[in-house]
Amino acid sequence: MLKINFRRFHRFIGWALVLPFIAWSVTGIFFLLRPAYQDAYAPLLIKSYPQTQLIQIPVSNNWLEYRYLESILGPHLLVRGSEGWRHLNPVSAGDYPAPGRVKLELLVNDAMDANRERYGQLTGGSDLIFLTDTGAEITVDWNNFSLKQRGRDTYWINQVYDIHYLRWSGISWLDEILGVAGLLLLIFMTITGIRLLLKSPAQ
Repeated sequence: MLKINFRRFHRFIGWALVLPFIAWSVTGIFFLLRPAYQDAYAPLLIKSYPQTQLIQIPVSNNWLEYRYLESILGPHLLVRGSEGWRHLNPVSAGDYPAPGRVKLELLVNDAMDANRERYGQLTGGSDLIFLTDTGAEITVDWNNFSLKQRGRDTYWINQVYDIHYLRWSGISWLDEILGVAGLLLLIFMTITGIRLLLKSPAQ
């Protein structure tokens, strides 16, 4: 009959999990303290202005929700229907196509005034993406008329998440296998540890 050496098995699993344990512990402390979280995931809001002109909004029964606002570019009408959000021109009631880079840059710059220390000045980008001299990346979602920002701190915090959840290879299916294997080893280590604790010295 095969006799299992629980002590040796427990020690083997312990050595196999040394690196994951260190990674889980260090990143767990990071998540508990959450340094730099506030700026890294802070929303970048489009600056709105008081209404300057009276506009008759052609409300449709197909609209589930609508919002009217004015930005530095003028008036905007956001409409949510069964297929999602649409950005309309409130004057013509037609689709409001995304403007050129010059106007988008004006919109983004206006929003960046809320935190110049983080965003600095625009340096480039392409299409609906803008880069700044502080390493921030700002993306314009024209349909929702919103902005998304991420900086160097956002990137590093996301890397910490990947380390904590054992997403080390960058290959999703392989990382899932490694994650499940790590959890199974942890369960086996717990079982063998309990077995060793319950085992009497005479045995």
